[in-house]
Amino acid sequence: MHFSLENRTASLSVGEFAGFSLGPSESGGGPQGLWRAQLGQHWHNELQRRTLADSPKARFEVVIDGRLIHRGWTFTLTGRIDQQIAVPSDGPGKEGLLLREIKSVMRPLPAEEPELRAEYPAYFLQLAAYVVLQRTLGAKATRAELVFVEAGSGLAQTITLTPFDEALVFHQLDALVEFLNLRLRAAERRRALVFQPPFQHLRQGQETIQADLAAALGGQAEGRKSNAEGQPSTLALRRSTVLLFEAPTGYGKTGCVLEFALGQLKAGRFARLIWLTGKSTGQIQVMHTLQQMTPDTCNLLGYKLPLPVWQVRNKSEHCVNHTFHCVRDGCDYLLNCAERWPGSGLSRFYLDDSQPRDLETLRAAGLAARICPYEITRAALAFADLWVGDFNYVFAPDNRGLFFDQPGFDPAETLLVVDEAHNLPSRVAGAYSHRASESDARLLLAELDHLGAPSLLVLAVEEWTRLLASLEPAESLDPAVEAEIRDLVARLANLVTTQLLDYVALGPAHCATLWQFVALQSWLEAATVGAESKIQGLLWVARAGQLEFTCVDASAAIGENLRPFGGAILMSATLQPYAEFAESCGLVHGAVAGLGEAGPGSTSPAITSAGGCSTLHAPTPWRVGAYDVAVDLRVDTSFRQRANHHATTAATIVAMHEAASSLLSSLGPQLSTLSSQPPATSCVAVFFPSYAYAETVLKTLEDYGSVLRVALQPKLPDLAAQSAWVEEHLAFSDVLFLVLGSSFAEGIDLLGGRVTHAMVVGPALPEVNAVQKARIAALDGLGREAAFRRVYQIPGLQKVNQALGRLVRAPGQKAKVLLHCRRFADPSYASLLASDYQMFAEITVDSDLREWLGHA
Repeated sequence: MHFSLENRTASLSVGEFAGFSLGPSESGGGPQGLWRAQLGQHWHNELQRRTLADSPKARFEVVIDGRLIHRGWTFTLTGRIDQQIAVPSDGPGKEGLLLREIKSVMRPLPAEEPELRAEYPAYFLQLAAYVVLQRTLGAKATRAELVFVEAGSGLAQTITLTPFDEALVFHQLDALVEFLNLRLRAAERRRALVFQPPFQHLRQGQETIQADLAAALGGQAEGRKSNAEGQPSTLALRRSTVLLFEAPTGYGKTGCVLEFALGQLKAGRFARLIWLTGKSTGQIQVMHTLQQMTPDTCNLLGYKLPLPVWQVRNKSEHCVNHTFHCVRDGCDYLLNCAERWPGSGLSRFYLDDSQPRDLETLRAAGLAARICPYEITRAALAFADLWVGDFNYVFAPDNRGLFFDQPGFDPAETLLVVDEAHNLPSRVAGAYSHRASESDARLLLAELDHLGAPSLLVLAVEEWTRLLASLEPAESLDPAVEAEIRDLVARLANLVTTQLLDYVALGPAHCATLWQFVALQSWLEAATVGAESKIQGLLWVARAGQLEFTCVDASAAIGENLRPFGGAILMSATLQPYAEFAESCGLVHGAVAGLGEAGPGSTSPAITSAGGCSTLHAPTPWRVGAYDVAVDLRVDTSFRQRANHHATTAATIVAMHEAASSLLSSLGPQLSTLSSQPPATSCVAVFFPSYAYAETVLKTLEDYGSVLRVALQPKLPDLAAQSAWVEEHLAFSDVLFLVLGSSFAEGIDLLGGRVTHAMVVGPALPEVNAVQKARIAALDGLGREAAFRRVYQIPGLQKVNQALGRLVRAPGQKAKVLLHCRRFADPSYASLLASDYQMFAEITVDSDLREWLGHA
């Protein structure tokens, strides 16, 4: 649906019109929504053949469009009626029209007419809309029939439309007017939005960031202009632009970009803001900052004007049942929830902007009204101006419908912000990847047999189970085996979408295994080799009986999702090298000219543009000289050589702790640069590429009789537990062993100012496996060195930059960092270090280390 609030017009398809609802959807999960799409075409063709035999002049797929004016709004509806037949009418020589719409259903027919009307109201409304449109075009004596076809047998049942059905068209127009009036209210609310700056005092480098962001994202829209009455006119959007915004950890990216984005909403540049993060902790930070920036304010009439924000949590977190199994017929909170909605009072979540929208409130409201809390989110989301959620709601094929199917949602009028965007390529590739295992298939087969499922489906799953059982570990598949997989997955996907099953009895685990075949079929279609392929895929066997459907490169899919947005800001502390990152997001192809990197000690913004995306590197003069970096040339931590240097690594850790203790003793409380922060400690942070490497060095320390209290990072589930562990061991341990790329290295902000000495034991290059080899092969045209840089070096050094960036988060903080591997001095590695770490000393012998550590 597209609408202009200023002109009070809306245009939408007849299908959209009939399906529009201000309440919950009746869909209940699984592939049920695909049934009619899969089966309908066959019966359309068959009934078309029968109609032609009786009425040779009948017309099919006839376009019907027209305008309806209702309560001050003009609606333009467009659609195609399945069949249009000339029929005799009252009076001699008069002719009328018969409109016929065909709908395939999975339920047995014939059925009582009230049952069909209650189960498929949108079908009747769609046909009635065609009749009303025909009459606005001057057609007379129009009749209409809705033909239901039982998909399995082809048995048809015809129901004639009544005047009451036509009256419901105007009832539906009332619902649309209510929606549009609420959106008009939202536009007025955005223009009156009052918000405070995120910071009481600007830090060095933040003075010009709002102007810098505007300049970097400029040129994508001309903004709103005023008409003769001084009111904003429609957006004059030009080509969409993506901004890569890089600023170090501690800069205040969230606050700066929120201030910019809210200003854009207030100015009418965008109608909605979507803020995506890869972790729920990032969402919490956004909500907290927003709460500080947008306290309730009042206009002259005394009405509160808060910014309607909706933090979207995943469907399972909304569930109030003991077990999450989202099937309509098995959930009292989903079954017939649309009927209960009008009297539930839940419309308050979009009618009253002051209503709390936290998950506990939604669950309590859903329990009271016996309506799924997720349906409250789905119904109210369209009325929020800011959506906060996970990457998946824009980039994952299984989840993006929640945003993109919202009524009135237009990406061209939306500003998209992606936080921690350096993780976007890997996260999207993961969303497009799947795994099928023999054990899951065998359990599913047993349950299908127990439930007496259709024999065709049972036989196909049995064949699938045997195929998986025959697979041995392999980095690629024989073409014949791959062809067999494709054929069998296609057959299973078809059966899953056409066979009736008791999904309630089947249970959530087995349903997930069964429904996965539709996703696997989509993966195989998307990964088809060729210029039009949406993803680059690899079929391989990680271990016996486990088939991997891996997305090797999702850049095309990312770019396809980014381009429709009116503006997008991809921000992170580690986006460089910009050219490769832009290409990994599908923004450019091949070499990129003009995407420069920020130099060491950058004190002014670096704005560059190429390939349709701009880059902005925030100035941070307070970081100049904050890092004292050295590269240890004495050791080689590559997988083949590291065992030869374990003793040196252990001895170096001991020396680092002695230096940290000595510094703490000599300077004492002066190391705590901010009185509100806890004081610095003598604890040393040591970052490893893997747990196994850390455990080996820990054992080496113990073997050499070290008395250091070493704490190895545990595998904890949430940020609160991780933060508590760090706080405890900063106080009571001498050394923290952390793993690069983990939440402790990328998500913990407690090390800044607390750790004065840190050590990185080798670059965290990805594991060599079939996936990395496939990525290397896909980049073969770039040459071996460029492909190795893209697949191994950039991800490895990005983890190093992420970890080190958390050691200095505020002015006055300093850190002494030892890069413990000679590879860090190699120009191909050194050039990928952040600019703050590229000026380093070289440690060639033990005395060099002692001298460097002794230099304050």
